[in-house]
Amino acid sequence: MKVILFGATGMVGQGVLRECLVDAGVTEVLSVGRGPTGVQNAKLHEILHDDFTNFSKIESRLAGYDACLFCLGVSSIGMDPERYRHLTYDVTMAAAKTLARLNPGMVFTYVTGKGTDSTEQGSLRWARVKGKTENDLLKLPFKAAYMFRPSGIQPLHGVRSKTGWINVVYALTAPLLSWMVRAVPTQMTTSEQLGRAMIKVARDGYPKPILESADINAI
Repeated sequence: MKVILFGATGMVGQGVLRECLVDAGVTEVLSVGRGPTGVQNAKLHEILHDDFTNFSKIESRLAGYDACLFCLGVSSIGMDPERYRHLTYDVTMAAAKTLARLNPGMVFTYVTGKGTDSTEQGSLRWARVKGKTENDLLKLPFKAAYMFRPSGIQPLHGVRSKTGWINVVYALTAPLLSWMVRAVPTQMTTSEQLGRAMIKVARDGYPKPILESADINAI
């Protein structure tokens, strides 16, 4: 399976990239990002690209892939609402529409989050934006599309946040998080389990398009 990965330098994307590189069934990974991953591997190819609303300059390199693992995302905390919508909805849809046109047999997997509002009518703006993004992705002519809604994610295997204080929190709470993954699988998963689940779903499918933490852990 040949996959395109968006967001490989973020915490979620780092974990997904790691699982792709150790999975023998993934033969090629194309990372599309604004900066390099810093990872060296024979399976990994990288494209540095600045305009994530227009992929016309690199379209020729985006065809011929079986799956997209889309891990780009930002927190809405402290962010201008229109900026959040642009980064969450506009960027995701620009990439997805391009890939759907170039790879009609592709499976698209999207990391969203627990609490996403599929009705697009709730009181939380971020949840409505995420819900609209999910809904519009599911309308695109992919072979299939799956929305991953993890709650908490414990980073493993050296995966780190870009925010220093968050890494400190993860380090201090590691024993608690490990216990929660086992004891409360509906609320907690790991970067390893998320990556492995995305790969398996891209390869084998899943009975429903929206996966919560319990689904991710079960897979």
